[in-house]
Amino acid sequence: MGRNRSSRNLANERAKDIRGTIKKLLSYLKKYRKSLMIVVMFAILSSAFAIIGPKILGKATTKLFEGIMEKITGLSAGVDFGYITKMLIILVILYVTSAFFNLIQGYIMAGVTQKVAFNLRKSISLKINKMPLKYFDKQTHGDVLSRVTNDVDMVSETLSQTMSTFVSSVATIIGVLIMMFSINVGMTLVTLVVIPISGILIFFIVKKSQKYFTHQQKFVGKINGYVEEMYSGHNIIKVFNRENQTIDGFENINNELYNTAWKANFLSGLMQPIMAFVGNLAYVIVSILGGYLTIKNKIKVGDILSFIQYTRSFINPMDELANIASSFQSTIAAAERVFEFLDAEEEPSDRRNAVKLKRVKGEVDFKNVAFGYDENKIIIKDFSAHIEPGQKVAIVGPTGAGKTTVVKLLMRFYDVNSGAITIDGHDIKDFSKKDLRQILGMVLQDTWLFNGTIMDNIRYGDLKASDEDVIKAAKAAHVDHFIHTLPDAYNMELNEEANNISLGQKQLLTIARAFLADPRILILDEATSSVDTRTEILIQGAMDRLMKNRTSFVIAHRLSTIQDADLILVMNDGDIVEQGKHDELLKKNGFYAKLYNSQFEEEKK
Repeated sequence: MGRNRSSRNLANERAKDIRGTIKKLLSYLKKYRKSLMIVVMFAILSSAFAIIGPKILGKATTKLFEGIMEKITGLSAGVDFGYITKMLIILVILYVTSAFFNLIQGYIMAGVTQKVAFNLRKSISLKINKMPLKYFDKQTHGDVLSRVTNDVDMVSETLSQTMSTFVSSVATIIGVLIMMFSINVGMTLVTLVVIPISGILIFFIVKKSQKYFTHQQKFVGKINGYVEEMYSGHNIIKVFNRENQTIDGFENINNELYNTAWKANFLSGLMQPIMAFVGNLAYVIVSILGGYLTIKNKIKVGDILSFIQYTRSFINPMDELANIASSFQSTIAAAERVFEFLDAEEEPSDRRNAVKLKRVKGEVDFKNVAFGYDENKIIIKDFSAHIEPGQKVAIVGPTGAGKTTVVKLLMRFYDVNSGAITIDGHDIKDFSKKDLRQILGMVLQDTWLFNGTIMDNIRYGDLKASDEDVIKAAKAAHVDHFIHTLPDAYNMELNEEANNISLGQKQLLTIARAFLADPRILILDEATSSVDTRTEILIQGAMDRLMKNRTSFVIAHRLSTIQDADLILVMNDGDIVEQGKHDELLKKNGFYAKLYNSQFEEEKK
């Protein structure tokens, strides 16, 4: 039932803004208008030289036919092969010239379309860095990837194949019509009566199939996102024996893609048979009418041959235009998805007179901060806290209390709904995002390493750092020893998923990266959650040295690791319910004491 309902909904949806999408696409082509004018000129010349060919061939045929008939009747010595040879040489020159012009315009067009694709990908790459995190909270990675790869490639491929073809087809149709009228007006008018039939049918097909092409691209993005998600969680799927459920989920999306894709391609596939039928109908009419006019001596045999060739030359570009209309639908659907992404809401721009501190003390204030990922559901309700420069601040509380959200607000991954966060008395909105994030350093519970050497992964904290600086940071994080136990040590290549080292080792590398960045304010979000107790002790000592004279925020699950914190903020349901030092909070015998005692009892067990 659910699948059928979904299919019905798809059938009712229309493309959003075809005209607007075409306008945006033309704006990317505008800068190449000189090259496009050359392409148009060469396409017209190529078509013009090709169009003249059948007329010359008709003259040669008429001369051959007349020569044979005169020889049979005894009126002349035979066929004038000199004239025919001359016509054939001219014909070869015309066709070679036409092919040359066609080759040149194809070469130029390929360059233009690839530049357009390059600029689209560049725009998307720049756009990604300007997008707020809330966008990626709602979109799968695979869907975004599909827009960058599949959709841009489709736009590029179709532009490359269809723009010059479109110009050539239009030029051919106009030129052929002129030549057909020059041969016989009556036969041309009869041929033209047949053409509107196909035009009307194709119009309705294009209108009907466009919505399916739009949804085809949408489900290509969905299936890419699903495959990417399932592949990254491959081990978990196997652990919980969820292979069948995964396959079912894939089949549901795949079925939706199949349903829309076959409808789109079936409808667009009707265009060619319709054009073929109209073409065959035109040939029959021309043949019958041409034979009749020949008998009446109103047209020459060679002209009939030329006219039939022109009829074919007229139908072929019509067929090509039908195919272009089919491809154009897929292109518009793909381009629409690309421009939807490019037009999506960006992060707020930096203020013109952004604050740039020469020396950062590290004083942080949260002033009546309220925030919700959904504006209708506030999770941080009235958060206020004052942190002195150099203090080690621990943020603790049960799952869902809002601990990680607080530091995301400090990093300005999200903007507060109300209230303010200040650093050294300046609202963080007054800093440029680049300067703000240079002040702050963050180590997350979820590690992120890229395909490259261990040296390059640590150096990501400071791209200008020397090898010696990287090694020094690794030693400070107590990661140097284990690196030397690996093949190639610092030059060991991490694979795409970085699963050729352990989860704990990955965490150590991200901590070393934070050491190298040397931020004034440090944020550690469950940074030691993936390492063993012995390694945790080593890291804790190193972190104490790193946090010295720096303002530090530590989100910790194990409360035993933050007993020496200068200030502990105890959160519950988005509010600070208690704050103070470890001993003070235990004496209060409140919420923190309950958390600590319950955890201590678990550790004793």
